[in-house]
Amino acid sequence: MSRPSPRGRARATRAFDVACPISRSLAVHRYLGAMALVAACWPHNAKAQDAVQIPEIVVGSPGALTSPGTEAARRAVEQTPGAVEVVPDTAFKDTAARTIKDIVDYTPGVWAQPKWGDDARFSIRGSGLSRNFHLRSTQLLMDGIPINTSDGYGDFQEIDPTAYRYVEVYKGANALRFGANALGGAINFVTPTGRDASVFESRIDGGSYGYLREQMSSGKAYGPFDFFVTGSNFTGDGYRDHSGGHGQRASANFGYQFTPDIETRFYLNFNRVRQRIPGEVDKASALSNPQKAWTDNVNNDWQRNIDTARVANKTTLRFGDTTVDVGLYGIDRHLMHPIYEWLDYRYRDYGGFGRLVHEAPLAGHRNRFTFGINVLNGTIDADQYVNTGGNKGIKTKSLTQTPENYTAYFENAFYVVPSVALVAGTQYLHAVRQQTVNYTIEGDLAGRATFDLWSPKVGVLWEPARDTQVFANVSRSGEAPSFGEGQGSTVPWYDIKAQTATTYEIGTRGRRPDFTWDVALYRAEIRNELQCFTNSFGNCNVTNADRTVHQGLELGFGVALLKDTLTARDKIWLNAAYTYNDFRYDNDATFGNNRLPGAPPHYLRAELLYKHPSGISFGPNIEWVPSDYFVDSANTMTTASYMLWGLRAVYDDGKNVSAYIEARNLADTTYIAATSVIDRANAGSRLYNPGNGRSIFAGLRFKL
Repeated sequence: MSRPSPRGRARATRAFDVACPISRSLAVHRYLGAMALVAACWPHNAKAQDAVQIPEIVVGSPGALTSPGTEAARRAVEQTPGAVEVVPDTAFKDTAARTIKDIVDYTPGVWAQPKWGDDARFSIRGSGLSRNFHLRSTQLLMDGIPINTSDGYGDFQEIDPTAYRYVEVYKGANALRFGANALGGAINFVTPTGRDASVFESRIDGGSYGYLREQMSSGKAYGPFDFFVTGSNFTGDGYRDHSGGHGQRASANFGYQFTPDIETRFYLNFNRVRQRIPGEVDKASALSNPQKAWTDNVNNDWQRNIDTARVANKTTLRFGDTTVDVGLYGIDRHLMHPIYEWLDYRYRDYGGFGRLVHEAPLAGHRNRFTFGINVLNGTIDADQYVNTGGNKGIKTKSLTQTPENYTAYFENAFYVVPSVALVAGTQYLHAVRQQTVNYTIEGDLAGRATFDLWSPKVGVLWEPARDTQVFANVSRSGEAPSFGEGQGSTVPWYDIKAQTATTYEIGTRGRRPDFTWDVALYRAEIRNELQCFTNSFGNCNVTNADRTVHQGLELGFGVALLKDTLTARDKIWLNAAYTYNDFRYDNDATFGNNRLPGAPPHYLRAELLYKHPSGISFGPNIEWVPSDYFVDSANTMTTASYMLWGLRAVYDDGKNVSAYIEARNLADTTYIAATSVIDRANAGSRLYNPGNGRSIFAGLRFKL
């Protein structure tokens, strides 16, 4: 099969736009998405379609079936009647992109604050606020393959911002395709393929506190075969004492198009990270001596070290109006973690997924049906020892933990008119948590817990104009607990309940050349939220609350304030993300209607850039938390409000070279970036993570 000529493709595109006006708002004119356009316009003008030549994918074409490009991914997620977003690499690669914060900081509703190294306090719409270490309530994925462990834990040490083409953010139950077994939703980090990558690309970044990172990548397509490979090396001393780290990360994928409608892709990912932990301090120390580490962390050489290896395959097949994705993966993760004890954990996770999308007219209307299954199982060998100066002492426990997660879901979108879709679906989760005690001197309990959760969803998606959408939905989500819940409390781990939520959401999003917006208003009514009710030795022990409420406003926008001021095609661009959080107990027997601890009521991130057509841009930015927020459920102790300001300048020739220089916290403000939480705090509670002081970073990127 030969590829249509450029003139033929242009003729087909113009004819299709005339025949189907909605196609102008579906920016998928090339290759991928052609069949979706046919289905979209079928009820609009069937006769015109018969006369239009639709370009088809040919073997070795620029598009990858298994991994769509940024714009195709954006259009795909925007078929969701809820808050979702695609963050392109252009939003974070020309910055000192070191942590998850640098990727999602301009995504309203997402709260990411660095603690030390790659670790961060992370939450979407108040998810996982009770988790003082690791991550829970948000699923992290790399090319659709889980980063989280099979019992729900997550870490950020495997994330390399230089490696991704774009990042998909799904808030709450909008993460249906990944199982939605999380209150916060899901974040999927997508690497390039050989069909959209540069033949050669390298970059070097360096800056304050001994930070240095080198990265190289290469990708290319040879007929039906393509490859992409990237690797990076980093080292840093850290702002605080005892917070240095170093590591290497590598990713690769190899694709093969058997036919225009069948493609398979193999994924590899390897990480080796060594990181010291300075620890939380009390509020007075955080604000008066922010660089000092906690004494115990230094004396016992607290660290979080991790080695991971991940292998996966995804195959995509198209049969007329039907697309099928199937995949398998396996993950080996070794956590070496001297903290209050020396944790030596080995995770062996495995699973698979299948997803079918059938898009064809139903009763003369466009209709899209989706069905999928996900399996994520594993075995955790959890051994712990006395930590003696950073070395293993006597063994305190040996546990074998076996988590299982089976998810099935379906969703149907019926277009009552070409611009309005009614969407309904549901998800079923069967989860198992089983623990065997091989040895313990700490009273660990063997047991088994099972969870069966239904999560239905209904919504509406309206596209009143080109690149403008209005949405609303009511959804349920359910989340099974991990093995970390209940530790040290009077409630056995196997009696911890799953948390469930009903969320009401309304919003709008859109893009214009000089204005973009992303607005959502939501309310989540939660039962059995995993929250802090007891504590021992200053640590929060998580059990179930009764009723809680998470509600808020998410407002993101970009606007050209001035155009053609100094020269033709220049502009001053304002980019801002504001989040209002109202998280509280709902007539709780212990805490009444107190605010939930751990996240600020208001958070604003904004940048004002002058953009010149030569590729030069520069301007100031701010990060503002205008009010204190509580660190304990009793609402007795707070953090401190702060405002940070910085400057960034970028040059990008649009072809081969880009460079940046960025200054952060120029006023050297002392502030608290993140906090752990507890039920009742006092002035001596060690809960606070000081933020970084004044810093400057620079980077250079070259590609062919």
